[in-house]
Order: sequence, then C-alpha cells, then structure tokens
Amino acid sequence: MLFPLGNKRFALPAGKVTELAKPDRLQTFPHCTPLLTGVLTRRGRIIPVCDVAQALMGPNTPPRKFYLIANRQFESRQEWTAIPVTGECELASGEPLQAGGKLPEYVTGLLSLDHETIEVLDLEKLIAMETTV
Repeated sequence: MLFPLGNKRFALPAGKVTELAKPDRLQTFPHCTPLLTGVLTRRGRIIPVCDVAQALMGPNTPPRKFYLIANRQFESRQEWTAIPVTGECELASGEPLQAGGKLPEYVTGLLSLDHETIEVLDLEKLIAMETTV
C-alpha cells in the first residue's frame, strides 16, 4: 500500500493496512511524544496516532489529510495504529528489491514504480527507533 507524505511516497505491506480513514477528531494530551500525537476513536477502539512524517521527511511536511490505519505488533498482541498521510493511498504490486546501502534499519525493501523508488517500511522498527531516541 503506497501512501504520500508531501511530495514523496512510502509503502507498507498491504497485509498490514486495515483502512484509509477521513480525518476524525484527534484527542491530544499535554505530555505526548513527538511521534505519538494523540488518539482516535474508530469502530469502538482507541487508536494511537503515530505521526511518522517528521521521522521520514523532517519538520516541513505539509498538513496530513487522512489516516492510514495499520496493524502493528505491540508486545504480544496486534494493535491498530493510525498514521497521518497527506493524500490518498493506492494499492500497488511489485516485487520489492532488497534494501541495502545506507538506508535506515526500518526500510525493508524498495519498490521501483514508474521511475520512482519507494521505500517499503517496517512500521514496528520505525516506531521503536523513534521512541528510543
């Protein structure tokens, strides 16, 4: 599943994605981390919102318009996590190339689509790296 952050696209394995949701009322708390920006209530669940845009793009990412709801492993259970994205997502298929070189540990592969190289992310590793910094 491809999702945009500003003028760049990233990918998550489609099996990790639950849905793309329109903006909802974000509940914020006074002592959140830069990555955890609040929670949403969706389908009777409280879903943490992890804004990975700053980790991936830096501080100048445009406003996010949608939430990509993804499954992630949290300790011994599966948990939904909302990722704010700047535009609509799309399903793409292709065989990911092995990530190598100086890419961050959370990049598990690369997709080459229409002259664009898209990083395939491991959400668990990305969140873990950002919460330990």
